Amino acid sequence: MEIFLKSVSALNDETRVLILSFLNEYGETCVCDLQASLDMIQSRLSRHLKILKEAGFLRVQRKGTWAYYSIRSPLDRFRSEALEEIRHLEIKLPELKKVSDNGACKV
Repeated sequence: MEIFLKSVSALNDETRVLILSFLNEYGETCVCDLQASLDMIQSRLSRHLKILKEAGFLRVQRKGTWAYYSIRSPLDRFRSEALEEIRHLEIKLPELKKVSDNGACKV
């Protein structure tokens, strides 16, 4: 029940829904590219990513000192259907701004 409540709570924020939509569109993305693309300060972005990860939506893969986030796979039915609903929302996604170069962030 706890993970279900965390999942529902994670979806109750416009920024987190935007992050899920962004990652669903662009796939695995370095945290520095997320920061640049979404125009967010690192501490705020990290907080949202942590909530989404703890709610079971995201996976994180470390490559050196950088963290790469993507939609977790496989997802259970609830999270899959939540992402499907997010796909149908009219969210204007920013373009992916690549500040990383060959796996190394320039930030």
